[in-house]
Amino acid sequence: MKFKRHTELKKGQLDIAPLVDVVFLLLIFFMLTSSFIFQPGIKVNLPKAVTSEALHEKSLVVLVTNSDILYLNDRAITMKELKSRMRIAAKEKKPLLIKADRRASMGKIVEIWDLCRDSGISQINIATSQEIK
Repeated sequence: MKFKRHTELKKGQLDIAPLVDVVFLLLIFFMLTSSFIFQPGIKVNLPKAVTSEALHEKSLVVLVTNSDILYLNDRAITMKELKSRMRIAAKEKKPLLIKADRRASMGKIVEIWDLCRDSGISQINIATSQEIK
C-alpha cells in the first residue's frame, strides 16, 4: 500500500517569525552601539543667568576649566600663546566668547578679559546657561 503525501503551496503567505527575529536583533545591535558613542570635549559647568541671549556670530572660544586650564578652540594653550592669538583675532575683528566653569577663579577670567581688551578685541562675551524660571 502506498501513501501519498499531499502538500499544498499557498501563494502569497510569508512566515513573519524570521523577520521579527532580524528586526529584534538589529534593534539590540543599534541600542548597544549607540551607548558607546561619546562626544569629545572638555566638561565645563557654566553659570546660570536669567537674561542671557544666544549668539549667532562665529566667535573665537576661550574655555577656562575649574582648575584654571585654558583652551582655545578645544586645544590647551598658555597665556603667552593666547596673547599672540588675540592679536591675530583683533586684526580679523573676531568677537571672543569666554566659557568659564562656575568654579574657575575670577582672577583668571579678568586676566583673560584684560588681555583681550589690551590686544584690541572690543566684543567680548561670557557664556552662560539659561536658568529655567
